[in-house]
Amino acid sequence: MAMDAITPKNETSRGEPLVRPTVQEAEDAVRTLIAWAGDDPRREGLLDTPKRVVNAYKEWFAGYDEDPVKYLSRTFEDVQGYDDIVILRNIDVESHCEHHMAPFIGKAYVAYKPSAAVVGISKLARVVEIFSKRLQTQETMTAQICDAITDSLAPMGTAVLIEAVHECMSTRGVHHKDVTTITTQFTGVFKSDADLRNRFLRVANQ
Repeated sequence: MAMDAITPKNETSRGEPLVRPTVQEAEDAVRTLIAWAGDDPRREGLLDTPKRVVNAYKEWFAGYDEDPVKYLSRTFEDVQGYDDIVILRNIDVESHCEHHMAPFIGKAYVAYKPSAAVVGISKLARVVEIFSKRLQTQETMTAQICDAITDSLAPMGTAVLIEAVHECMSTRGVHHKDVTTITTQFTGVFKSDADLRNRFLRVANQ
């Protein structure tokens, strides 16, 4: 079965390189799922569905081909004496859970207190987008975003809050449509200083 190697940073849990099926193999898999669901993939309305699904997956899971460190590597030291926290509110989160591959949609709130340099604010939003466009849990994504900022910028502290609605809970299973999941991760001064942490949480809840 012909396959192309995925980028080296994508490895199995045993450290082996992952392989990516061909587009044709992916489209065939979609046809199999359509038939398993009980419909005919040869039906006119479904003929182009496999191609559309594969193209959608390229967009939904584009984060596997992106490196967040690349976006956090360019920093600026001239901040004219600014010594307070930087907060981004209402960053869109569109992700898919690794358990059911169902979407979870919400907002992210990210803050850090610079130690020496700052990064462009759009780069922080980009980091959220990169990790959200992968299969994972909300808890894992929250920690990944926090770790990436902490490791790359070495700030005095980092704070991340994500609030999202999970369709694996709202459209199946228990069918609770109005439940939101909130996850947080704090490092440095946000973990040790309750006043600073609460200040971040108040801004996030405005």
